Amino acid sequence: MMMDKLKEEIAVNVMPNTCLIFPEAKRLTTGIRYWLEDLMNNGVRVVCFAVVNPNRDIFLDMIEIEIKPPEDSQIRAVMRDEAQLLGLNINDSRLAELQTLAGRNPAIARKVIRRERLGMNPDKVEHSQYLDISPLVMAALACLAIVRFIGMGTGNKGLYIVGGIAMMVGMSLKYLGRVRGSRRKYGQ
Repeated sequence: MMMDKLKEEIAVNVMPNTCLIFPEAKRLTTGIRYWLEDLMNNGVRVVCFAVVNPNRDIFLDMIEIEIKPPEDSQIRAVMRDEAQLLGLNINDSRLAELQTLAGRNPAIARKVIRRERLGMNPDKVEHSQYLDISPLVMAALACLAIVRFIGMGTGNKGLYIVGGIAMMVGMSLKYLGRVRGSRRKYGQ
């Protein structure tokens, strides 16, 4: 069946109380999103799941509900259940070590337990719950620049030189940190 014919068939057979659920809504094409907008105008309920709200077309008309990430105790319970399912005996201290590798993602928690069972190196962090500290780096560089300008203003060549060298070292380290490639956003 062609896509247009499939969309027509769905549009004819949906009732006003129908609910369409779309996981990974960020993958919906523009044509599908406009078609869903027409269905929504006819009373069809649409539920879209996405890590980040794209903030365009149909997503602007939808109510955004943020789901809280699971607590550490819930992640450890998932890991404990997965370990029991696999017949693996893990004590609480090792479970706590492994939980830090999974962050607050239950799927990654299960994967960490499977890797532990296989004896693979489970010490590789796979979650992406990191904070961006670039504003702190920029503030530190600004302080170094201020030291340099104070040295220039007071005529203190030692302070001027130390501030300049420190600022260049800081900027070099900042730019070297960018060499590794793009980072994902918090929570992705």
